[in-house]
Amino acid sequence: MNHGAIWVSILLLHGFGFLWFGPLFGATWMEMEGVTAADAGNAGVSTWIANSVSTIISVYTLAWLFTKMGVDSMSSGLFIGIVVGFGFAVVPQISGNMFGMNPYGLAWISGGYTMASLGLSGAILGFWVKK
Repeated sequence: MNHGAIWVSILLLHGFGFLWFGPLFGATWMEMEGVTAADAGNAGVSTWIANSVSTIISVYTLAWLFTKMGVDSMSSGLFIGIVVGFGFAVVPQISGNMFGMNPYGLAWISGGYTMASLGLSGAILGFWVKK
């Protein structure tokens, strides 16, 4: 595995998360979740630690999968990252949100972030293959 590509992906995903849950979909996400900007801004240290650990695990898992699959291009990494994100994040969140009586669009915002972030990581990992 290319640890440099993995850590670049991890760092970029933190910035991507700020964009996704900030200017892009933040207001809609907060409304659907029933939280205020003050609530979201008061996330404790444990929330940020959990966020970082989950990002590290997700990107390392994707990198491991890519080594097993022989992914060696940006386009195949992007495609596989999106497919994995859709199958393992968006679809289960749609089902979970239906049972939880949560808005349908919330699954696309929350699961969509995972799908898009795995696609972004996949593109980086596929492009920056360790030789």
